[in-house]
Order: sequence, then structure tokens, then C-alpha cells
Amino acid sequence: MRIATWNVNSVRSRIDRVMGVLERHDLDVLLLQETKCRDDQFPMLDLAAKGYELAHHGLNQWNGVAIISRVGIEDVAVGFPSMPGFGEPIAPEARAIGATCGGVRVWSLYIPNGREIDHPHYHYKLDWLSRLRDDATGWLADDADAQILLAGDWNIAPTDDDVWDVAFFEGRTHVTAPERAAFQAIVDAGFSDVVRPFTPGPGVYTYWDYTQLRFPKKQGMRIDFALASPALASRVTDAMIDREERKGKGASDHAPVVVTLD
Repeated sequence: MRIATWNVNSVRSRIDRVMGVLERHDLDVLLLQETKCRDDQFPMLDLAAKGYELAHHGLNQWNGVAIISRVGIEDVAVGFPSMPGFGEPIAPEARAIGATCGGVRVWSLYIPNGREIDHPHYHYKLDWLSRLRDDATGWLADDADAQILLAGDWNIAPTDDDVWDVAFFEGRTHVTAPERAAFQAIVDAGFSDVVRPFTPGPGVYTYWDYTQLRFPKKQGMRIDFALASPALASRVTDAMIDREERKGKGASDHAPVVVTLD
């Protein structure tokens, strides 16, 4: 079984690339973030023709998460139970969707960016991650053998090796101690990064900004992760980052992250 996660940065603009990723990696499940469309706008025809099903949560042109599967989609959950909202008035955002696909409980997650340190969105980000940790801890407490994958764009670089220049990011989000601690708290709850052992750094990234020729200069960040519960982690036989997908005209600024299970 092969599962990938990818911040597609607008699925309507990149449905051809989505189809290419599905075919090239022979994916059973693809988790998407930043679909940037409502449910009724999702381009489904080509996917259906290839035997894929879809679970999508999108409210407008911002955010949006999806699960594409050819091994079934059951028990779809829009948002995890204690997921907070944001804004005035406070409202839920399209940042998390879960489903059971081929016996694996997968979550497509688009963690809030944080914007700037001490911005309300930064505190929202930390609260969002804290509540995800609490819920995920409860899932493992309920069933220690649960096969769960928390995957997506985490908007956190957990170590200094995960950014191209630590000094450049000083005073910015994604690398602050509270963000890194929030990520580590989920790892400590029992969810391990199953991609890094197969893609050791430094200099191994999943995101490159469109500006300043960041991609050809190899100035990126590792911010897309697949964290697996113990039972699922034991099934992982391989993982890779599809850096080639970041190349060429019309590419997303993120690369797909692919996990292979026995």
C-alpha cells in the first residue's frame, strides 16, 4: 500500500499534475492540502474514471483538504473533534479531514501558518496543534494497535537542518521553540516521523518558495510530514520526497511525500 501527502496549492490549477503523481507512484491514497476550492468545484471526473473516490472539505478559495483513495473511503470526519476555529466571529477552517482507507485511518492536515510571532494566528496555530495532540493521544489510548497516519503540511521545521539558513529565519515563524515543542509533543504522544529515516538531511526539503529562485538555489524547508502510530510505523518499508514534481512550469511550491507500507 502506498500513501502520499502533498500541498497541491490549488487542485483546479494542477489536476493534471495530481493525475501524474497518482500514476507515477502507483498511489492507493493521496492526501492533499490547500485545494483552494469548494466541494462542488473539485475537479473529480478524471479521478473517478481511474477508479478513485474522494473526500474533500473546502469552504472557499482558501485552505481546503482532501483524501483521494482507490482502496475505499469510510467513516469520513471533517475536522478532528476538538479542532479550534479562527477569526471574528470564530469559525472552523478547512484544515483537517480524516477517513479510513484500506484499514488505515488517514488524516490530511493543513496546520495554520502562524503568520508572525505573537500574531493571533500564531497563538491559534499553537492551540490547534495542542488540541490535535490531545485528540491523537486519546485515539491511541482507546486502541494501542490503531493504524493512524497524521500527514500534511505542518508549517513547522522541527530542526535547524530543516531550513536552508537558520539565520534567515531568526525572528520568524516555523522555527520557534513553541512551534517545535508542539510538533515534538505529537511525536512524544507516539506518532513517529516515518519519512526522515529514509530521507536523512540536512538539505532535504519539501517546500521551496516561488520567490528569489529558492528552488534552483536549493533554499528550501522540510515542513511536510507523515507521522504514524506505532502499529502503522512498523509497516513502513520505504519513503521518499518527490523533488522532481517541484520542477517545471506550473509546479506547486511543495513536493509530494510518499510512504510505502508492507
